Amino acid sequence: MAAVPLSKLPMPQLTFLDAIRSGLAEEMRRDSSVYIFGEDVALGGPFGVTKGLAEEFGVNRLVNTPISEGTVMGLAIGAATAGLRPVVEIMFIDFITLAMDQLVNHAAKLHYMSGGQVKIPLTVRVQCGISGTMGAHHSQSLEAWLAHVPGLKVVMPATAADAKGLLKAAIRDDNPVVFVEHRGLYWPKGQVPDGEHITPIGKANILREGDHLTIVALSSMVGPALAAADELAAEGISAEVIDPRTISPLDVETIANSVKKTSRMIVVHEAVEQGGFGAEIAARLQQEAFYYLDSPIIRVAAPFAPVPASPILEKDFLPGKERIVDAARKALARV
Repeated sequence: MAAVPLSKLPMPQLTFLDAIRSGLAEEMRRDSSVYIFGEDVALGGPFGVTKGLAEEFGVNRLVNTPISEGTVMGLAIGAATAGLRPVVEIMFIDFITLAMDQLVNHAAKLHYMSGGQVKIPLTVRVQCGISGTMGAHHSQSLEAWLAHVPGLKVVMPATAADAKGLLKAAIRDDNPVVFVEHRGLYWPKGQVPDGEHITPIGKANILREGDHLTIVALSSMVGPALAAADELAAEGISAEVIDPRTISPLDVETIANSVKKTSRMIVVHEAVEQGGFGAEIAARLQQEAFYYLDSPIIRVAAPFAPVPASPILEKDFLPGKERIVDAARKALARV
């Protein structure tokens, strides 16, 4: 049977959080080997993402764990090697540091070190980012650490539709996928297709076409990038906005084709600038499209400092529309 075009599917309004829950429920109904592990997941988890799932699937498939991220990750890796498709919930990406040995040295390596004999169909959901003045221990964006590890796929949805579609793709993948969801995106609503909706891992999304400038924005920065594009349009500047959706593997081809058209590029992310994934995107584009660039690639990111807890300082710390607009003017020498 031919697939129904996305534009023809019913498109209900769901929050980003509800879209994740919907994706989890659909995959658990489809495949009895899908289990969820994490702290209080049977009760809904810290933000209510898994709320209500235990009533349908039972506490045997939503396994509450001790507050020990390394233990949870090790348990899930073992379950994956034994034939299950575990989904691990780590409350904050800051705490994935406590499970890095299991994730980096075991989950990411077992397929390779077994000569392809062992599959690790593991999905790790981690919540990241700045929202609600939670301070330096609960607000980091560490996706660049994870993207540095061969054997891990890393996805960062920015819309409710992609949250559901990428999660379903991650759960079906036979190797480990880290699913990075931004806390500040949980509650706004967006259109999410009903029915079988899969977003391919490794394919960027062109959200707005333009001719003068390419803006590549990750996760929570997609909204400010689109707002900046609106403001720039009023000045006669046509900006193309691209959401990579996946940072490992990165869809370099889509971004390079855009830069070859526009000749200028800005990369925007919430993580601190030093060592952030924007540097990798810039380096790859220098290789792929150097002779098409008319100005240096500009990174717009947070300063190299811990995330402040003060509401005023947190707001100033975050990159936003104004900084993106300023960077665009500089790229176009309109200062």
